[in-house]
Amino acid sequence: MNYFETRLNAGDNTFKELFHRYPYNPILTAKDWPYPVNVVLNPAATFFDNKVLLLARVEDRRGFSHLTKAISDDGISNWTIDRTPTLSSSNEHPEEAWGIEDPRITYIDELKKYAVTYTAYSSCGPVVSLALTDDFVDFERMGPIMPPEDKDAVLFPCRFNSHWILIHRPIEHGAHIWVSCSENLKYWGNHKVLINARGGSWWDGSKVGISAQPLKTDRGWLILYHGVRETASGAIYRLGFALLDLENPLKVLHRSDEWVFGPQEYYEKEGDVRDIVFPCGWLLNPNDNKIKMYYGAADTCIALATASLDEILSYIESCPTPENS
Repeated sequence: MNYFETRLNAGDNTFKELFHRYPYNPILTAKDWPYPVNVVLNPAATFFDNKVLLLARVEDRRGFSHLTKAISDDGISNWTIDRTPTLSSSNEHPEEAWGIEDPRITYIDELKKYAVTYTAYSSCGPVVSLALTDDFVDFERMGPIMPPEDKDAVLFPCRFNSHWILIHRPIEHGAHIWVSCSENLKYWGNHKVLINARGGSWWDGSKVGISAQPLKTDRGWLILYHGVRETASGAIYRLGFALLDLENPLKVLHRSDEWVFGPQEYYEKEGDVRDIVFPCGWLLNPNDNKIKMYYGAADTCIALATASLDEILSYIESCPTPENS
């Protein structure tokens, strides 16, 4: 009996909808911005001063990107948006000459700072860069922490056996998700593939990359990642889950066979780049165990979907171990 038959015989709905779109999506567009831009997309998310803070990728009319923060009491409406870019490319960092994009935010309690990982672009290609901040006004740029070409990076919020762990996605060698370790956040080693692109006709066959920051639960580290399938009409970006061991996040406990969220609505299927849902941040409300996932839709706007952490954990624990995936 195969995995699909096992799930059906167990009475499971293999294609249960775990995420529910906010009915008034999109929540932020270029029209909401206080200065002229082309599109807003792919926001990182964190809690800051008891409010929801999004650090959005903003593409200007040259085609270059920078990062701008938007803050809201409820994480849905009444956003206060910086009137100028919050973090933009610096002349002191030539690797950022063509802009910076796709941030992820991790709060690191040991440092009492927020770590912002982002992709810097130049003629040398994309590279993973890191900046630290405690107020989202002033940033301590640490520069590139991985050689090009590399992107889609995020830090775990704590050390493991004295080492920080970075999830990232080198573009060569199969476009898999890798992990690397460091004692000082600058020099990295012990590189290892964490989640592979499965190849063939799989929904995540062409390439994979981390989406939001790792979410610590009592069952393990919950990972949200995007997978890409190349089709005759272009690439489709969808989302899946993995669950990592709490003590050793280099060990994958479960990985979803199916995609759990994909482009469906008009604002996800039509835009600057069609058929894309691309989150860079999510937030857990500990009072009700509900997750808010913020995502870029069709590389054009920012949308919101919600989910129950309990339902997600129940689902991912029913999925195969890596040996069976």
